[in-house]
Amino acid sequence: MTLPNQRWHNSGPERLYVITAGRSRPSEEAVVDLVTLIVARATPQPSMQPEHAAILRMCNAPLSVAEISAHLSLPMSVVTVLLADLLATDRVEARAPIQAARLPDLELLEAVMHGLQKL
Repeated sequence: MTLPNQRWHNSGPERLYVITAGRSRPSEEAVVDLVTLIVARATPQPSMQPEHAAILRMCNAPLSVAEISAHLSLPMSVVTVLLADLLATDRVEARAPIQAARLPDLELLEAVMHGLQKL
């Protein structure tokens, strides 16, 4: 996927200020962290801010906030503000990351093993 990230990569603080409309953090309702998975629920519209549209295009499959930040070459703080905008308008869905399966208790495994040996 080709994204116009070179344009954002060399941007100064003024560009970041414009992208976020002067906001330095997302609203309190939209709490996302580095591993929160983002999935698009809408398609980009021509009237959208380019960064919002890029997020929607890249999130057809779940991507973490850290991955979105890396793909856009934008600071995490800017990406979380952009995601808050998209969450507020139901254009994306935030999901908790899939947790690794917990290993069963060692005592339980031993009890099952002993039970099988007695058969």
